[in-house]
Amino acid sequence: MTPESFHSELALLTAELAGRPLDASLQQWLNTRHGTASRAYQALAHACRTGVAAGWLCQREAGGIRYGRIFKPSADLHGFSVDVVDMEDIAGPHHVHPEGEIDLVVPVDGDARFDGHPAGWVVCPPGSGHRPTVTGGRALVLYLLPQGAIRFTS
Repeated sequence: MTPESFHSELALLTAELAGRPLDASLQQWLNTRHGTASRAYQALAHACRTGVAAGWLCQREAGGIRYGRIFKPSADLHGFSVDVVDMEDIAGPHHVHPEGEIDLVVPVDGDARFDGHPAGWVVCPPGSGHRPTVTGGRALVLYLLPQGAIRFTS
């Protein structure tokens, strides 16, 4: 997996997400259509693991969290930016999602959960906020942000 093939895989997914409301029904749809046993989930999870191991993902570190924006919002990603974080039994800084957020949770070890969610997809609606928290081990979390919109509050 390379950054270019990761981008191509993400473009296929974001084409399906374009124009859909970021809500509980999208979360259910993602976990049904692209759940942990699906080709799309497996390809994206593999890309995240490979990218972190190879050093082209999560190139920054602060407060025990490795992170990085791999792709800015673009037309070929249907307006989504792409970030990946590497967290282990830690809470990150509080932030708000002006346009919403779509998260792919990839446990690396243990029974890692992201905000209480196991492996799979989590959708945060527009205007929501949280202090992203990983418990039970280490997880990689891929964030899709419409127009790259995020506002840190702490």
